[in-house]
Amino acid sequence: MGHSLVDVIIPTYRPGPEVRELLRRLLLQTCPVGHILIVNTDETKWDPTVTEGIPNAQVFHIAKSAFDHGSARNLGAAHSEADYIVFMTQDAIPCDRYVIERLVDSLKSSPDIKAAYARQLPKKGCRIIERYQRSFNYPPESRIKRIEDLDELGIKTFFCSNVCACYDRKYHLESGGFAVPSIFNEDMIFAGNAVKAGYAVAYAAEARVLHSHNYTVMEQFHRNFDNGVSQAMHPEIFEGIRSEGEGVKMVKKTVLYLLKKGKGYLIPYLVIQSACKLLGFSLGKKVNKLPERLIMYCTMSPDFWRNHRELLK
Repeated sequence: MGHSLVDVIIPTYRPGPEVRELLRRLLLQTCPVGHILIVNTDETKWDPTVTEGIPNAQVFHIAKSAFDHGSARNLGAAHSEADYIVFMTQDAIPCDRYVIERLVDSLKSSPDIKAAYARQLPKKGCRIIERYQRSFNYPPESRIKRIEDLDELGIKTFFCSNVCACYDRKYHLESGGFAVPSIFNEDMIFAGNAVKAGYAVAYAAEARVLHSHNYTVMEQFHRNFDNGVSQAMHPEIFEGIRSEGEGVKMVKKTVLYLLKKGKGYLIPYLVIQSACKLLGFSLGKKVNKLPERLIMYCTMSPDFWRNHRELLK
């Protein structure tokens, strides 16, 4: 592939207009992107016009049944020789020309920082609850997180998001890359291992991307089930660190925000949504005690379980 300062890796599935806009904006970055490595799931759904006019794009196809959050990204990383690798999702849109530069600057700011992730801002049409909760999870202040922050931040010490995150490629390679298999949270698992090894993770609030979803209640349930599963699969990272406390804090602050904005009528929906999140997460953490049929109903990733039936035993 040849050496470059930064390569960008993007897993895709049925890419559409947003991917074209993402690629266009990557070409405009003040920190030049060497290669854009697209790991596409299901070649039959790939539109070759997506990369027209993008000279530094290269596409690798994998079968839908083979998709895994960790291995797909590791495949892209294996084709890079850059100093830094940036992972993005296909629906993340850079807000300006400085996203890559600011992520790289965050990594360069201290030799112990091995990952830096961007601030996510809501897209147009994002509903008010999701809009507020974006601001709760992605505040305007940057922060470097180390092991000594565990008492204050709890689980958020390990938080990192591959919606848009930059890694020291050499460290990523030497540490084994993202965990495989990964049903969810490959970014947090990597960050947690790095922090526990004495390194740091940076939240770079100045690097901003547009990214949000208006998930249904059931979609939230399925996502949080897989989130709970990922934590149950990695007790070396998550055991003994409560996650629910941050969720309760966010719900309380969201209630106050809705009242302040005169949207108190949305509180019953917030309560139902939050209950489904908690139920999904709690079930996911007890996945080893659940029957296969219930697991397949609860997950948003049935192919993961079909590929790893040994985990159902």
